[in-house]
Amino acid sequence: MNNSRVVYQIHAPEEFRGGHSAARRLDFEQLRRLFELTAFWGRDRSIEQLQIAVRNSEPVVSAHIGDRLIGFARATSDGVYRATIWDVIVHPDFQGAGIGRKLVETVLSHPHVSHAERVYLMTTHQQRFYEKVGFSVNPTTTMVLFNQELPVSCQTPDLSAERSPIAEVVELPQTP
Repeated sequence: MNNSRVVYQIHAPEEFRGGHSAARRLDFEQLRRLFELTAFWGRDRSIEQLQIAVRNSEPVVSAHIGDRLIGFARATSDGVYRATIWDVIVHPDFQGAGIGRKLVETVLSHPHVSHAERVYLMTTHQQRFYEKVGFSVNPTTTMVLFNQELPVSCQTPDLSAERSPIAEVVELPQTP
């Protein structure tokens, strides 16, 4: 890696929901290209899919040199019991320089993740790297459901639009 300074940014959730001016917005075209280059499991992700995944994640962390995106990681969490780290990727030219470790440590230190009782990691590769960060193999968490593509009529609507807090009030019959 050259002597350029790596800047890490924790993106605010509002950045992906509109109305927020982040110090550096996440460039989804660069993110898509980074997935194509580094992640055999994520090469076919579209910009739209990445935007949905990122919008529903917190924290979202990126690493840059200048305007160039060189690393990315995200997590989802209920903030108390469980959190899961997803999509830790580093450009091949910068792997082995500690960027992946810093991305994971930044995600782990975020309150949505650090307060969770257990943090899961979905990976079948790079286990030694994650063991060095503190993860251990968990042979009891092995189940998965592969959802099929839903028909358009069943897909979740765009959650970025404003919604009323109560969709419908239903009165239940009183029991004696």
